[in-house]
Parts: sequence; structure tokens; C-alpha cells
Amino acid sequence: MDSKAFYKLTYGLYIVSSAYEGKAGGCVVNTLAQVTSKPACMSVAINKDNYTTRLIEKSGVFAAVALAQEAGMDLIGAFGFKSSQDTDKFIGLNTKTDENGILYVAEQTLARYSCKIVNKLDLGTHIMFIGEVVEAEVLADGTPLTYTYYQTVKKGSTPKNAPSYKEEEAVKKGYRCSICGYIHESDTLPDDFVCPVCKATADKFEKL
Repeated sequence: MDSKAFYKLTYGLYIVSSAYEGKAGGCVVNTLAQVTSKPACMSVAINKDNYTTRLIEKSGVFAAVALAQEAGMDLIGAFGFKSSQDTDKFIGLNTKTDENGILYVAEQTLARYSCKIVNKLDLGTHIMFIGEVVEAEVLADGTPLTYTYYQTVKKGSTPKNAPSYKEEEAVKKGYRCSICGYIHESDTLPDDFVCPVCKATADKFEKL
């Protein structure tokens, strides 16, 4: 099987969030998709190890926002490479609450969706949730952030829990951030280098 064939699939980048018993969490996904129009339903597949998955299973609801192309790597890094179990990812951000009581990021985003779970499917490593959309709103004009743009222009990496993670990413030449997994593709790493994703300093990088 040629795994590079999967690189030809197109994705957007989104933040999916949920909450249960006062604990809020969220993560970056590239698997959100509309699956029906009447009623409007969306699907999202998230790794079973993600804390956000547990919150969705317990609450039965989730919110999602479409990231803008200019979304910062600090925002993506916070929701993509840290765990909501021990980190409040929403601190310092412009957030709002939907009708289900779920926090969502209201900055650097173009649209939001609030969903109530109507079905789910166990996919082994991931769970696919099917949610009926109870709220949808355009937040701003702009170009949505695609996974291709994130990788080729923003030079972002992929967490191991992501469905689109490829083993080839683990053998790139350069330096890997031990905090968030970002890979700096270069033969050298300046002493004053700072990770564009999690802001870790050069001493937190390991040579590949």
C-alpha cells in the first residue's frame, strides 16, 4: 500500500470542544464533516486516548469551530499538542458558550457548530461521533485553514493520535520538540530557537 496516496485527501482544521461536570476540554481535528442536510448532521472521529473524547461521551454534546487560515500556531499548539486533562486551553482566549453550555473559541475562527450526539461508531483506535446540529453560525469572513496549508506553509506537524499521522513523519531530518512534537527540518538549531507551536526553547529539542 502506498501511504502517500492519503496525502491527496483534503481536510480542514477545526477545534472540537465539550464539557462535563464543570470540566471543559478541546482538541484540534481534521475529521469534522457534514454528513446529512435534513436534519443537518456532522461526524467527527477522535482518538480514544484524547480527554476530549471522554468529555463528549459523558456529556453527549460537542461544539466545533472552523479555524481561519491565519490562526496562530500558539492556538493550534495549545489545542493540538496538550491535554485538557491537566491544561486549561481556553485561558486568555476570547471564548463564548453555546446553548449546550459548551465553551468554544471565538477568535481566529470562521464558523461554529453545536451538536447533540445521535450515534457513534467504535473504530478501534478512534470513536466516530455523529451529531445533529442544533446551532450553526458564521463568525467571520475569511479563508478556512486546510491541513495542507498547515503542513506546507505553517510547517506544522501531526500528533500521533491524529488519524492522518504517518510513520514517515517520525523519520524526518532535523530536530523534534520534546514538548509538542514539532519538527524543525534543518541541519542546525540556533541556540535562541523557539518552537513556533508551544514556545519551548532550543534545549527542549532532540536531534533526529
